[in-house]
Amino acid sequence: MLSRHIQKRRRWLFTLVVLLSTIAPYARSAATLLLEEPYGKMGFFTATGHAGVYLSGVCADSPVILRRCAPGELGAVLSRYDGIAGYNWIATPLIPYLYAVERPEDVPLFADAKMVAFLRDRYRRKYLEALAPDLQSGETPGGNWYELVGSSYDRAIYGFEIETTPAQDAALIQKYNSSPNRSHFHLVSNNCADFAKDLINFYYPHSLHRSLVADVGMTTPKQMAKRLLKFSTRHPELWFSRFVFPQVPGTMPRSTTVHGVVESFLKSKKYIVPSAIANPIFAGCVAAVYVGTGAGHFDPARNALVFDVGSEPELPLSREDRRAYQKELQRLLAETHPETSTQHVEKAWARLQSRAKAELDEGGRPILQMQVGEQQVRVGASTGNVLSSDAPPQLVQQLLEARLQMELRRKMQPHITESEVVRDWRLLQQAMAASENDVQLTARSSPHALEPVSLRERGGNNP
Repeated sequence: MLSRHIQKRRRWLFTLVVLLSTIAPYARSAATLLLEEPYGKMGFFTATGHAGVYLSGVCADSPVILRRCAPGELGAVLSRYDGIAGYNWIATPLIPYLYAVERPEDVPLFADAKMVAFLRDRYRRKYLEALAPDLQSGETPGGNWYELVGSSYDRAIYGFEIETTPAQDAALIQKYNSSPNRSHFHLVSNNCADFAKDLINFYYPHSLHRSLVADVGMTTPKQMAKRLLKFSTRHPELWFSRFVFPQVPGTMPRSTTVHGVVESFLKSKKYIVPSAIANPIFAGCVAAVYVGTGAGHFDPARNALVFDVGSEPELPLSREDRRAYQKELQRLLAETHPETSTQHVEKAWARLQSRAKAELDEGGRPILQMQVGEQQVRVGASTGNVLSSDAPPQLVQQLLEARLQMELRRKMQPHITESEVVRDWRLLQQAMAASENDVQLTARSSPHALEPVSLRERGGNNP
């Protein structure tokens, strides 16, 4: 029988091996196929989403010039969009591509359309003027440039990451920097998924190809993800992983499930129902293709780690833990807001934020400038400044309550980690402690000066 000391030492060594095996892959050079969910009108009509490639060892010297990454840099996302200064591809650093900010601590806790537009335009004016210059009036231009920054406000993004080498990265940099970069975008034959396919095939020739059956010959993001997954199973010697970049909590419309061409047609009532009535044989063939290709069995979230901005990817919060946190939050909200339904906390904050103006503080972090009575206050909007602004603690508390309520929503469950929930819970506890102290101090001088904002707006305790 092993002594207690030896058992302890073995457990320590086992923990160290597991830790090193977890950290080591993320220090490697890798290419990640990004499968991005559809949103807005394109999500309604096509549901095929978007594709790009994140290269952890390749950085952007400019949006159209690549270089090797320096130590500590996170790499860049390369993607093809239609109508951006005539270029075939654009490279954007990872954090700006996801969040339209340069530091992880500056990502807003709760995003709405005004905050997202502000952050995107700020980044454009600083780095993308050559691609999307101001209008003659000095206002923000239209066009697709906005898709280069802040993608995680619009949709969830799934990553399929495969090992590469520094030599492969160097060869890709040389090729892309020396080749013409002129757009020949075509939705059917030269789209974003075609670009991603060609880039991955540069690293691993013939690994990806379009499907003549499932997508009627069109290259789609979902098909490329499925092909890369199959390629990785045939090459177990290559390190491979899956993760998800969650959509940022807030009032931006939630993205929808990504589909292939035939799958999109079959699952859309506006297409399949008239087809079934007009030509049942055709509709039956579509269903047969869907079943035969196994399109409905591919779940991009399966076994995916969650990318937590500023740290390593982690396992998603378990269903049981989510329910436990959700019950505790409901109990806390019922005690804190006995005058209103706990279901309305998120909507109440959304209404407040919709009337605020997005700005930056002295450190360049996003804030919300709000009118509280006759006073202008500034509410820190990110983890880096949410507790350091001059706003009444009650406002900070409402922001964090809304964030947590959305994070713990059932449909968001696979897209949140325990580390994020614990961090936000601690921030909420700190805000509540500050709020209690503020109420006690204020009550001594003016018992009605700091009523909760939601009550003041409704005119007292009236529902």
